[in-house]
Amino acid sequence: MDPIIVTFVVLGVAVVAFVSGKVPLEVVSLGVLLSLWVTGVLTLPEALAGFSDPTVLFIATLFVVSESLDATGVTAWLAQRIVPLAGTRPARLIAIVSACAAVLAAFISINGAVAALLPVVVVVAVRANLVPSKLLIPFAFAASAGSLLTLAGTPVNPVVSELAVSAGGTAFGFFEFALVGAPLVVLTVLLVTVLGPRLLPERIPVQLGDAAPDIRDAARAFRRDYDISATTSALLSAEQGVVEVLVAPHSSLIGRDVCAGMTTRAESLVILGVRRGADAETDAARPGEMTRLRAGDAVLVQGPWASLDRYVRSPDVIAVTSPHLLRRAVPLGRGAKRALVILALTVALLASGVVPPAVVGLLAAAALVVTRALPVAQAYRAISWTTVILIAGMIPLSQAFVSTGAADVVADAVLRIGGTGSPYVALLVVCLVTLVLGQFISNVATVLVVAPIAVSISASLGVSVQPFMMALTVAGAAAFLTPIATPVNLMVMQPGGYRFGDYWRLGLPLALVFLAVAVLYVPLVWPF
Repeated sequence: MDPIIVTFVVLGVAVVAFVSGKVPLEVVSLGVLLSLWVTGVLTLPEALAGFSDPTVLFIATLFVVSESLDATGVTAWLAQRIVPLAGTRPARLIAIVSACAAVLAAFISINGAVAALLPVVVVVAVRANLVPSKLLIPFAFAASAGSLLTLAGTPVNPVVSELAVSAGGTAFGFFEFALVGAPLVVLTVLLVTVLGPRLLPERIPVQLGDAAPDIRDAARAFRRDYDISATTSALLSAEQGVVEVLVAPHSSLIGRDVCAGMTTRAESLVILGVRRGADAETDAARPGEMTRLRAGDAVLVQGPWASLDRYVRSPDVIAVTSPHLLRRAVPLGRGAKRALVILALTVALLASGVVPPAVVGLLAAAALVVTRALPVAQAYRAISWTTVILIAGMIPLSQAFVSTGAADVVADAVLRIGGTGSPYVALLVVCLVTLVLGQFISNVATVLVVAPIAVSISASLGVSVQPFMMALTVAGAAAFLTPIATPVNLMVMQPGGYRFGDYWRLGLPLALVFLAVAVLYVPLVWPF
């Protein structure tokens, strides 16, 4: 069978499987690369190339960097400042997190910005009593818009700059992209703020139950339940914390007499209070009162975080809330300074462009482990393997579109419809081709496919190549209709609990705005 036909069939089946939601995302992704190999469209090394792709490695390391910010309390610290600033109104929260994502994406790339801020946005949503699905798609879309603010925002920007020079035009300056990027960021933030709460569904992801509690709420509950007067900082700090445990059935602790002020035999933790089980006549024990422990009794103990972690692994007790989650709730806890320094160095290296992003990510992940800001096991757990496998499996499809000529078929078909009589019509057709292809293959691959056609059209019309290259960049960034359009769309899919069909609801009106800006506004700044 013709490789072009096979490629289109594989794409169609994959889209149907994604939309149905009945097949796990990882299975669909792996099925795509295996199908391309079995049918001979790609060789085995080409089909498996996604797993060694620098973008995939970079994204995997970004999850580790993101976890370090969350585990050391940087996320909790930021959330404590964002929530009072924005309140609990969805519109204000969307506007603030979207603006932050756009600005950060301009300097450390879309993927880096989303990975760094993703845990913050999830915590902010939980603290504001919102489901993350109301915030994460707007957040990802705003990051895509922010990539148009500088030359370093996305790999597409330097690519089109070089293509413009090779076609007889001039290179775009580092901040020249902001002439179109700044208005698009404003329009994007405005659009997702107004339409996001109305168009986005409420999805409850599995991970939502693992969110860290608010430190003030947790301390308030401990004081109420155990009749203690300690301040929040005395209960939960960077060095030590508290944990509430239940006496397990058949525990060796059953029958022991304890009271507040005593220490545990294991780990020498201080007992702050005891509460009887639900079937007891009394609740919290009075200060200084000796209590004989029974199965189901609750005990509040305090000590170093490492000791608490070891203590709750004992078969004698059952942790009500794990120390791991409570520690995340402590603003700027242990290791926060190291995590922030490593993040700052990562941002500087990404912005400078001296070192490839994948290398920067690997160095950052290694530094976090070496400095003990993050244990190795926790670094492995932090990586969203669903996202990694999904991206790695879809990269071969992008390659197949280019190598088989399937992308050229789409481009030629649309160009024949539009013709090349008017530069505005030609620009519209070029942007439409880019917009359509960009929903299924990477924006870099899309630009590389469409750019030669745009250069040829500009030459045949005798007009400047500059508006075509810049419009191509804008249309390439409008990858909002599917989760497989960009890595950041995939990165927010699992934390937001999204389905394949959730993206186009907000993505379609936003894509139309980008299309209008590319065709109508870009030629005003970069004339034909």
